[in-house]
Amino acid sequence: MIDEHIEKTKSAIESAGNIPADKKAELLGLLSKLKPTIAKVSETHHDDARSIARLVEASAQETIRDQKKPELTKRLLHELKQSAENFEASHPELVAFVTKYSALLSALGI
Repeated sequence: MIDEHIEKTKSAIESAGNIPADKKAELLGLLSKLKPTIAKVSETHHDDARSIARLVEASAQETIRDQKKPELTKRLLHELKQSAENFEASHPELVAFVTKYSALLSALGI
């Protein structure tokens, strides 16, 4: 289920017409790093890992929409950051991913 969220996110980004190619590549590179990271979290906190994967997918979907809702995207990214902060000590790579991912989405005009 977690992999499914990540794959849906990758597909959505790949097909998005409103994201520059260099930013697409950067996002896809980040997502490829998320897969093993989220798998580690899932070993001990499956529900939290699934929630984080869903938030990653939802925030990406909102970013590529033609008619964006900036407040919704900000809320999703805030929830994502809060979820990841719970794992700052045990999984710092997850926090690093969320920080980079959020910054990249923000740079896309959110």
